[in-house]
Amino acid sequence: MKELNKEQLKEMMKSVAKRIVEAEPYLTEIDLKIGDGDHGTGMKRGFLAVERMLETFYPRSCEEVFQAVGTCLLDTMGGASGVLFGTVFISGIVKREERDTFSLKDFAEVFFTSLASLKKRGKAKVGDKTMVDALEPAVLALKEGSEEGLNLTEGLQKAAEAAKKGMEYTRTIKARFGRAKYFGEKAIGLQDAGATSVYIIFKAMADFVKGEE
Repeated sequence: MKELNKEQLKEMMKSVAKRIVEAEPYLTEIDLKIGDGDHGTGMKRGFLAVERMLETFYPRSCEEVFQAVGTCLLDTMGGASGVLFGTVFISGIVKREERDTFSLKDFAEVFFTSLASLKKRGKAKVGDKTMVDALEPAVLALKEGSEEGLNLTEGLQKAAEAAKKGMEYTRTIKARFGRAKYFGEKAIGLQDAGATSVYIIFKAMADFVKGEE
């Protein structure tokens, strides 16, 4: 598949929301080990709201889909995760001209801008045991895939694989942010919940596009 139209992008985000909601017990289990234990419930609350909102949402453009999702997360999720995941979907489309279709190049551009905004806002970098450990390699994979001439299906699959490796990498390092940083060496061997959510999002996007072919 080369691109998605705005309605397909909306359906993709509904699929992402469903996957996050289903993963709530797993995300909660992970976060209870080195966090506050509320990551799963917050993600479920936000993406349930996204799922419901999209049922009656008729986008004028692909950018409006991302805007609506990000705004909904900011309004409903609460806490740091709401701000960070809302930023991922909103900040990348702020200065873009609206369009009816999204190619791999568009996904790469949007998420590359979002990553920069997220790092500026949250101050985290790869190696800090946060969502950035999965998001940055996924975004770089999108960019590389676009430059290599991959189609959307291939590019999103590559990004999902990179996000998975980033998620797994968080098990090998200490945390420098949030409650987990107080665990010191004890956090090694445990997976970051935010990075896990990033992987679930990219895997859901890749699976959706593959299913549309």
